[in-house]
Amino acid sequence: MKASRIVFFLCFIALAGAGLAQDVAFKVMANKGSNEVKSGDSWQPIKTGASLKIGDELKLADNGYLGLVHVSGKPMEVKKSGPYKVADLAADVKGGSSALTKYTDFILSSNAPDNKSKLGATGAVHRDVAEAKAIKLMLPENQHSGVYNNEAVISWDSEKVTGPYIVTLSNMFEDKLATIETAENRIVINLSDPKFANETGIFVDVRSKANPNQSSKMHLIKRLSPDAHAKVEKSLNSIMGEVSEQTALNKFILAGFYEEQGLFIDAITAYEEAIKLAPDVTYYKETYDEFLIRHGIKKP
Repeated sequence: MKASRIVFFLCFIALAGAGLAQDVAFKVMANKGSNEVKSGDSWQPIKTGASLKIGDELKLADNGYLGLVHVSGKPMEVKKSGPYKVADLAADVKGGSSALTKYTDFILSSNAPDNKSKLGATGAVHRDVAEAKAIKLMLPENQHSGVYNNEAVISWDSEKVTGPYIVTLSNMFEDKLATIETAENRIVINLSDPKFANETGIFVDVRSKANPNQSSKMHLIKRLSPDAHAKVEKSLNSIMGEVSEQTALNKFILAGFYEEQGLFIDAITAYEEAIKLAPDVTYYKETYDEFLIRHGIKKP
């Protein structure tokens, strides 16, 4: 008799827990503005990382923004100000990939307040000597130079040295492949360009046109091996159906995917694209900065 009561009690707890889990509809991945949620009787400010339940109500502020991910793994951007019922938003969700939750959880964990407080203590310590150079490239150390995609964004700190700049791209034998002059502090290179198509690795050097002695440290961009590329492609395909649309939220999620895979250059490109698509959502720029500091690419 006692055993049957224990079994009944455990089943009750399991069912209650499942019910609570099912009550959650969305996770808040990004938030801009004085947006509010009503859960129960009172309105509260919405926080990034919060869970929104089916019975909740929302108020999106003027010029507000919410980046949400449904429990099914479907991302959703909410941009139009006004009231919303979470149940109505959930009813609009079609499809979803449970594999996506691995990367959204990774993003939220990486940007949790506890982790942010550690950035000043851990970021960029090992690069202080190497970065005595006048121009600092926003690229990782060479051990993290692998790149999955063909496009790569190369940017640099322009505070100390103003443009125009000369960007030199060379192969592993130091043969020059391309020289680019730019007034901006960033370029985008396409590795499928015939100049680079047969190269496994490309060295990047940036200098002031006015004073070539003002230069960057040389950084490497390296293609993945066929086996490594195939492994990343398999993981990416499991979520690509949900993040293929060109939205800031999808690019933000892809940045988290690439970071989790150790592909920091691809993550940088995805962050840059997210910011370009939603320049007024400061959260994307803030998390990009935290990513750069977290991996010693930028000083705190």
